[in-house]
Amino acid sequence: MPSTFRKTLLAALLLFASAALPAHAAKLRVGVTPGGYADSINAAVEEAKAEGLDVEVIEFGDWTTPNIALDSGDIDVNYFQHRPFLDNAIAQRGYSFTDVGVGVLANIGLYSLRHKSFDEIPQGGKVAIANDPVNQGRGLLLLQRAGLVTLKDGIGFRGTLDDIVENPKNLTFTEVEGPQLVRVTGDVDLALGYPHFIVASKAFDARSGLIYSGIEDRQFAIRFVVKKDRANDPNIAKFVKIYQNSAKVRVTLAKAFADDPKLYALAWLK
Repeated sequence: MPSTFRKTLLAALLLFASAALPAHAAKLRVGVTPGGYADSINAAVEEAKAEGLDVEVIEFGDWTTPNIALDSGDIDVNYFQHRPFLDNAIAQRGYSFTDVGVGVLANIGLYSLRHKSFDEIPQGGKVAIANDPVNQGRGLLLLQRAGLVTLKDGIGFRGTLDDIVENPKNLTFTEVEGPQLVRVTGDVDLALGYPHFIVASKAFDARSGLIYSGIEDRQFAIRFVVKKDRANDPNIAKFVKIYQNSAKVRVTLAKAFADDPKLYALAWLK
Protein backbone atom coordinates (compact mmCIF):
# COMPACT_ATOMS: atom_id res chain seq x y z
CA MET A 1 0.00 0.00 0.00
CA PRO A 2 1.55 3.34 -1.04
CA SER A 3 2.69 5.57 1.81
CA THR A 4 0.53 8.52 0.71
CA PHE A 5 -2.59 6.35 0.56
CA ARG A 6 -1.90 4.91 4.00
CA LYS A 7 -1.55 8.40 5.48
CA THR A 8 -4.78 9.53 3.83
CA LEU A 9 -6.63 6.45 5.09
CA LEU A 10 -5.26 6.91 8.62
CA ALA A 11 -6.30 10.55 8.68
CA ALA A 12 -9.80 9.63 7.52
CA LEU A 13 -10.11 6.93 10.21
CA LEU A 14 -8.98 9.35 12.93
CA LEU A 15 -11.46 11.95 11.73
CA PHE A 16 -14.25 9.38 11.76
CA ALA A 17 -13.32 8.20 15.24
CA SER A 18 -13.23 11.72 16.67
CA ALA A 19 -16.59 12.50 15.09
CA ALA A 20 -18.07 9.40 16.70
CA LEU A 21 -17.00 10.47 20.18
CA PRO A 22 -19.42 12.63 22.19
CA ALA A 23 -18.46 16.26 22.62
CA HIS A 24 -17.04 17.14 26.02
CA ALA A 25 -19.85 18.44 28.24
CA ALA A 26 -19.35 21.80 29.88
CA LYS A 27 -18.97 21.43 33.64
CA LEU A 28 -20.82 23.48 36.22
CA ARG A 29 -20.60 23.27 40.04
CA VAL A 30 -23.68 24.51 41.85
CA GLY A 31 -23.70 25.12 45.61
CA VAL A 32 -26.98 24.67 47.49
CA THR A 33 -28.40 24.09 50.96
CA PRO A 34 -30.17 20.77 51.65
CA GLY A 35 -33.89 20.33 51.15
CA GLY A 36 -36.14 21.91 48.55
CA TYR A 37 -33.47 24.07 46.91
CA ALA A 38 -31.06 21.16 46.47
CA ASP A 39 -33.85 18.85 45.30
CA SER A 40 -35.02 21.32 42.67
CA ILE A 41 -31.49 21.86 41.34
CA ASN A 42 -30.98 18.09 41.20
CA ALA A 43 -34.22 17.81 39.24
CA ALA A 44 -32.68 19.93 36.48
CA VAL A 45 -29.40 17.99 36.30
CA GLU A 46 -30.59 15.28 33.89
CA GLU A 47 -32.10 17.80 31.50
CA ALA A 48 -28.93 19.86 31.66
CA LYS A 49 -26.84 16.79 30.81
CA ALA A 50 -28.98 16.19 27.74
CA GLU A 51 -28.13 19.72 26.63
CA GLY A 52 -24.38 19.33 27.13
CA LEU A 53 -24.03 20.59 30.71
CA ASP A 54 -22.43 18.33 33.32
CA VAL A 55 -23.74 19.76 36.61
CA GLU A 56 -22.28 18.80 39.97
CA VAL A 57 -24.47 19.71 42.95
CA ILE A 58 -22.61 20.49 46.18
CA GLU A 59 -24.57 20.80 49.43
CA PHE A 60 -23.65 23.07 52.35
CA GLY A 61 -25.21 22.83 55.81
CA ASP A 62 -25.10 26.55 56.64
CA TRP A 63 -25.66 29.97 55.08
CA THR A 64 -22.05 31.17 55.19
CA THR A 65 -19.96 28.55 53.41
CA PRO A 66 -21.75 28.71 50.01
CA ASN A 67 -20.55 32.28 49.53
CA ILE A 68 -17.05 31.49 50.78
CA ALA A 69 -16.90 28.59 48.30
CA LEU A 70 -18.11 30.81 45.47
CA ASP A 71 -15.58 33.49 46.27
CA SER A 72 -12.72 30.97 46.36
CA GLY A 73 -13.76 29.40 43.06
CA ASP A 74 -14.70 26.03 44.56
CA ILE A 75 -18.13 26.37 42.95
CA ASP A 76 -19.35 28.32 39.91
CA VAL A 77 -22.77 29.42 41.12
CA ASN A 78 -24.80 29.14 44.30
CA TYR A 79 -28.53 28.93 44.85
CA PHE A 80 -29.58 29.49 48.44
CA GLN A 81 -29.92 33.22 49.14
CA HIS A 82 -32.30 36.05 48.38
CA ARG A 83 -31.25 39.51 47.24
CA PRO A 84 -31.25 41.27 50.66
CA PHE A 85 -29.13 38.45 52.13
CA LEU A 86 -26.76 38.76 49.17
CA ASP A 87 -26.54 42.54 49.53
CA ASN A 88 -25.71 42.14 53.22
CA ALA A 89 -23.01 39.55 52.47
CA ILE A 90 -21.46 41.84 49.86
CA ALA A 91 -21.50 44.79 52.26
CA GLN A 92 -19.96 42.79 55.11
CA ARG A 93 -17.36 40.77 53.23
CA GLY A 94 -16.71 42.75 50.06
CA TYR A 95 -17.69 39.96 47.69
CA SER A 96 -17.71 40.75 43.99
CA PHE A 97 -20.98 38.88 43.36
CA THR A 98 -24.12 39.43 41.34
CA ASP A 99 -27.32 37.50 40.73
CA VAL A 100 -28.10 36.17 37.27
CA GLY A 101 -31.54 34.68 37.67
CA VAL A 102 -34.48 34.39 40.02
CA GLY A 103 -35.82 31.14 41.43
CA VAL A 104 -38.38 30.08 44.01
CA LEU A 105 -39.85 32.43 46.60
CA ALA A 106 -39.95 30.51 49.87
CA ASN A 107 -42.43 32.13 52.18
CA ILE A 108 -41.73 32.14 55.91
CA GLY A 109 -44.16 31.57 58.75
CA LEU A 110 -44.58 31.75 62.49
CA TYR A 111 -45.23 28.36 64.06
CA SER A 112 -46.29 27.11 67.46
CA LEU A 113 -46.61 23.53 68.62
CA ARG A 114 -48.03 24.73 71.95
CA HIS A 115 -50.61 27.34 71.01
CA LYS A 116 -53.34 27.66 68.39
CA SER A 117 -53.39 31.44 68.18
CA PHE A 118 -51.24 34.46 68.95
CA ASP A 119 -53.63 35.35 71.78
CA GLU A 120 -52.54 32.19 73.59
CA ILE A 121 -48.86 33.20 73.63
CA PRO A 122 -48.20 33.83 77.34
CA GLN A 123 -46.50 36.70 79.09
CA GLY A 124 -42.75 36.06 78.97
CA GLY A 125 -43.24 33.59 76.13
CA LYS A 126 -40.18 32.23 74.36
CA VAL A 127 -39.66 32.99 70.68
CA ALA A 128 -37.01 31.47 68.37
CA ILE A 129 -35.90 33.64 65.48
CA ALA A 130 -33.18 33.58 62.81
CA ASN A 131 -29.79 34.87 63.89
CA ASP A 132 -28.71 36.49 60.60
CA PRO A 133 -29.54 40.17 60.05
CA VAL A 134 -31.89 39.99 57.06
CA ASN A 135 -33.89 36.91 57.99
CA GLN A 136 -34.20 38.12 61.55
CA GLY A 137 -35.66 41.37 60.26
CA ARG A 138 -38.04 39.47 58.03
CA GLY A 139 -39.22 37.42 61.01
CA LEU A 140 -39.66 40.53 63.14
CA LEU A 141 -41.91 42.02 60.47
CA LEU A 142 -44.12 38.94 60.75
CA LEU A 143 -44.20 39.32 64.53
CA GLN A 144 -45.23 42.94 64.05
CA ARG A 145 -47.99 41.89 61.63
CA ALA A 146 -49.15 39.43 64.29
CA GLY A 147 -49.43 42.28 66.82
CA LEU A 148 -46.79 40.85 69.16
CA VAL A 149 -44.14 43.57 68.80
CA THR A 150 -43.70 47.06 67.39
CA LEU A 151 -40.53 48.01 65.51
CA LYS A 152 -38.90 51.38 64.93
CA ASP A 153 -40.62 53.30 62.14
CA GLY A 154 -39.27 52.50 58.69
CA ILE A 155 -36.76 49.88 59.82
CA GLY A 156 -38.19 47.23 57.49
CA PHE A 157 -36.42 43.92 57.02
CA ARG A 158 -33.16 45.37 58.36
CA GLY A 159 -34.57 45.35 61.87
CA THR A 160 -32.90 43.48 64.71
CA LEU A 161 -34.00 42.64 68.23
CA ASP A 162 -32.57 46.02 69.27
CA ASP A 163 -35.16 47.72 67.05
CA ILE A 164 -38.15 46.43 69.03
CA VAL A 165 -39.78 49.45 70.69
CA GLU A 166 -42.85 47.72 72.12
CA ASN A 167 -43.06 44.18 73.45
CA PRO A 168 -46.29 44.05 75.49
CA LYS A 169 -46.01 40.34 76.31
CA ASN A 170 -42.35 40.70 77.35
CA LEU A 171 -41.38 37.97 74.92
CA THR A 172 -37.87 36.57 75.23
CA PHE A 173 -35.91 35.71 72.11
CA THR A 174 -33.49 32.96 71.18
CA GLU A 175 -31.42 33.51 68.03
CA VAL A 176 -30.89 30.35 65.96
CA GLU A 177 -29.24 29.54 62.62
CA GLY A 178 -32.08 29.58 60.09
CA PRO A 179 -31.98 25.92 58.98
CA GLN A 180 -31.96 24.81 62.65
CA LEU A 181 -35.13 26.66 63.67
CA VAL A 182 -37.26 23.61 62.92
CA ARG A 183 -35.33 21.66 65.58
CA VAL A 184 -36.22 24.08 68.39
CA THR A 185 -39.84 24.85 67.49
CA GLY A 186 -41.16 22.36 70.06
CA ASP A 187 -39.05 23.95 72.80
CA VAL A 188 -40.49 27.45 72.52
CA ASP A 189 -43.87 29.15 72.39
CA LEU A 190 -43.36 30.51 68.89
CA ALA A 191 -40.74 30.09 66.19
CA LEU A 192 -39.93 31.53 62.83
CA GLY A 193 -40.07 28.73 60.29
CA TYR A 194 -39.09 27.95 56.71
CA PRO A 195 -41.69 25.60 55.19
CA HIS A 196 -39.28 23.67 52.95
CA PHE A 197 -37.02 22.87 55.91
CA ILE A 198 -40.07 21.77 57.90
CA VAL A 199 -41.33 19.55 55.07
CA ALA A 200 -37.89 17.97 54.71
CA SER A 201 -37.60 17.34 58.45
CA LYS A 202 -41.11 15.81 58.76
CA ALA A 203 -41.10 17.25 62.29
CA PHE A 204 -44.56 18.80 61.99
CA ASP A 205 -47.01 20.13 59.40
CA ALA A 206 -45.51 23.01 57.39
CA ARG A 207 -49.08 24.12 56.62
CA SER A 208 -49.80 24.76 60.31
CA GLY A 209 -48.27 28.23 60.51
CA LEU A 210 -50.22 30.96 62.29
CA ILE A 211 -49.17 33.57 59.71
CA TYR A 212 -47.10 33.63 56.49
CA SER A 213 -45.33 36.11 54.27
CA GLY A 214 -46.38 36.19 50.61
CA ILE A 215 -45.64 37.28 47.05
CA GLU A 216 -45.37 40.89 48.25
CA ASP A 217 -41.98 39.73 49.54
CA ARG A 218 -40.72 38.93 46.03
CA GLN A 219 -37.34 40.48 46.83
CA PHE A 220 -36.79 37.41 49.01
CA ALA A 221 -36.93 34.99 46.09
CA ILE A 222 -33.86 32.76 45.92
CA ARG A 223 -31.27 33.85 43.36
CA PHE A 224 -28.66 32.22 41.20
CA VAL A 225 -25.50 34.02 42.34
CA VAL A 226 -22.10 34.16 40.61
CA LYS A 227 -18.90 36.14 40.74
CA LYS A 228 -19.23 39.27 38.61
CA ASP A 229 -16.69 38.06 36.07
CA ARG A 230 -19.02 35.10 35.33
CA ALA A 231 -22.15 37.23 34.96
CA ASN A 232 -22.36 36.60 31.20
CA ASP A 233 -21.26 32.96 31.27
CA PRO A 234 -23.44 31.22 28.63
CA ASN A 235 -23.38 27.88 30.46
CA ILE A 236 -24.71 29.44 33.66
CA ALA A 237 -27.40 31.28 31.70
CA LYS A 238 -28.29 28.02 29.98
CA PHE A 239 -28.70 26.19 33.28
CA VAL A 240 -30.87 28.96 34.75
CA LYS A 241 -33.13 28.73 31.69
CA ILE A 242 -33.32 24.94 31.98
CA TYR A 243 -34.26 25.27 35.66
CA GLN A 244 -36.96 27.85 35.05
CA ASN A 245 -38.54 25.91 32.18
CA SER A 246 -38.33 22.42 33.64
CA ALA A 247 -41.61 20.68 34.46
CA LYS A 248 -39.67 18.31 36.70
CA VAL A 249 -38.31 21.25 38.71
CA ARG A 250 -41.83 22.57 39.26
CA VAL A 251 -43.10 19.19 40.44
CA THR A 252 -40.12 18.90 42.80
CA LEU A 253 -40.71 22.37 44.25
CA ALA A 254 -44.39 21.65 44.77
CA LYS A 255 -43.47 18.52 46.72
CA ALA A 256 -40.87 20.42 48.75
CA PHE A 257 -43.56 22.90 49.81
CA ALA A 258 -46.27 20.34 50.60
CA ASP A 259 -48.14 21.17 47.36
CA ASP A 260 -49.46 24.28 49.11
CA PRO A 261 -49.33 27.58 47.18
CA LYS A 262 -49.43 29.63 50.38
CA LEU A 263 -45.97 28.33 51.20
CA TYR A 264 -44.11 29.32 48.02
CA ALA A 265 -44.25 30.92 44.57
CA LEU A 266 -42.35 30.52 41.31
CA ALA A 267 -41.02 34.06 41.38
CA TRP A 268 -39.82 34.08 37.76
CA LEU A 269 -43.46 33.75 36.66
CA LYS A 270 -44.77 36.60 38.83
